[in-house]
Amino acid sequence: MTVGINALVQEKGVPVGLLTTAGFRDVLELGRGARREVYNFTYKDAEPLVERYLRREATERLAADGSVVTPLDLKSVDREVDVLLEDGAQAIAVVFLHAYANPAHEAAAKARIEERHPGLSVTASHEITAEWREYERTSTTVLNAFIQPIVEDYLKGLTAELAHRDYDSPVAIMQSNGGVCSAEVAGKKPIRTLMSGPAGGVIGACRLARKLGHANVICADVGGTTYDVALIEEGQILERTDTEVCKRPIVSPLIDITSIGAGGGSVGWIDHRGGLCVGPHSAGADPGPACFGRGGREPTITDAHLLLGRLAADAFLGGRMQLDKEAARAAVEALGVRLNLDTQQSAAGICTIAENNMANAIRTKTIARGLDPRDFAMLSYGGGGGMFAAAVCEELEVGTLLIPPAPANFSAWGILSSDYVEDAMRTRVQPFDHEAVMDITSTLQTLHTQARAAVADYGFAAHDIEDIIKLDLRYTGQEYTITVACDSAWLQDPDQLLKGARGSFVETHRQLYNHGAADAPMEVVTMRCRATGRVTPPPLPKVARSTGEPQAVDSRPIYFTGSGFTETPCLPAMGWDRVTPSRVPPSWTSGPRRLLCPRAGRSPFTPVAH
Repeated sequence: MTVGINALVQEKGVPVGLLTTAGFRDVLELGRGARREVYNFTYKDAEPLVERYLRREATERLAADGSVVTPLDLKSVDREVDVLLEDGAQAIAVVFLHAYANPAHEAAAKARIEERHPGLSVTASHEITAEWREYERTSTTVLNAFIQPIVEDYLKGLTAELAHRDYDSPVAIMQSNGGVCSAEVAGKKPIRTLMSGPAGGVIGACRLARKLGHANVICADVGGTTYDVALIEEGQILERTDTEVCKRPIVSPLIDITSIGAGGGSVGWIDHRGGLCVGPHSAGADPGPACFGRGGREPTITDAHLLLGRLAADAFLGGRMQLDKEAARAAVEALGVRLNLDTQQSAAGICTIAENNMANAIRTKTIARGLDPRDFAMLSYGGGGGMFAAAVCEELEVGTLLIPPAPANFSAWGILSSDYVEDAMRTRVQPFDHEAVMDITSTLQTLHTQARAAVADYGFAAHDIEDIIKLDLRYTGQEYTITVACDSAWLQDPDQLLKGARGSFVETHRQLYNHGAADAPMEVVTMRCRATGRVTPPPLPKVARSTGEPQAVDSRPIYFTGSGFTETPCLPAMGWDRVTPSRVPPSWTSGPRRLLCPRAGRSPFTPVAH
């Protein structure tokens, strides 16, 4: 579902009024007070979505431990909300200082607003993210309020239309964390759905990789605009607890996906130094690449592939769309003139730069985290997944490449495979030691109960709900944390919780930073619990396996880096997909549902019986 992210990116939400603690109305505008791009002297943060006249203060104050410093004055809430509504606010965001430690004031304020103004959209920060960092928590709450009425209206219309068509099964909405929730929950907390599209592909990749016996997998989703990269390490999807959309921070559990502007519609252009660049600007679907014949004049990756013979003008989309090769040539040739390159060199340059950008995106997930990409297989999907994957694998020396059937639809299959997931979290900074462990386990038990109850509301029996706990830990004196997973059984064994979590933290710290003291004092910052209600995923599509050598249906000159144009047989999509082509270098070999790179570094091919 893209309704929420589209409204946010285009800034087409509703006017939001922010009600906050007295003295803190400017948190949203002050932010962190630093220039994030330190060498960019013209850098500017995004303008706050809530202008100052729509930011009002209520009389109340909590201490960092949740104790009351100043009681909540409900009359001040009434007064300030009335002003906000008179000034045009159509949704209210309530963000009180330290509400993550004690939500009582926020809950009372929200109840009062809803009592006086039935039907008004009200978002309280503790319901969206019970974590610290005032600016990030305020930003997240405001963003949820900004898109909430739009998303809720859309989902109500969707469910009503489905009911009108006699659909009586539950409607599940994909979340950024890789699970689904009900349409009602998504309508109230749309901030949880912003990165839901790419997340579906990663869930599908995890299921397929498990089926094929791969524990370490690079997930690569190539669309028309972006190249989305995620990582599966030892069978677990790499996640994070915060992200940023349009320079605005969001605190919410989500799959750790890196997106760069490198898709089929990404445009080749020349920067101020005279160098060739590709993306992030995209020709989009309209007018699209020049070869689409819809008026596009900018050279794109798709145009370059066509000129290099990697796409057939009369076989695009299984022959349903004719590509205009001369229009592609004109666009790429015009770029080449400015670079003093011929058309072939320009087209090859566009593709090479795009492929190197893709490889660098993968390096941020692997090498930057102390991992060797040669220890991973790559699973590439999306409409352009098969066109780039082999070249990127060669660049990174990844030995095994997996391309699923119907790769353009793979993310949709992943969404259908997604379980119901609910997260509960709470920030409470305290020592991670024997003196505090009972308090830590008590908080975790509360979160455990809260998350399981939310999943049970979807109709799952208690024995069908799985759960896992996580701790954000750091060495005492550090600023940032590392999230480690813990066995929920450790809640009954505090000593094992201390020992197991410390061991995981030290190991991860050493992997990331090449050092880590095993016995140094530590702190826990945020405690988390995830509950999962498992669904029965749709079966994998069965692909007929050839009993002999595949017969070429055609051959044509295709450009390969290092060898130039080579007369290449065009096989019937190797049994995968006649609509979405895959480019396989001549020296590669195939295994059961795999392609094998001859430049493999340390990823041996292990046959898996099927």
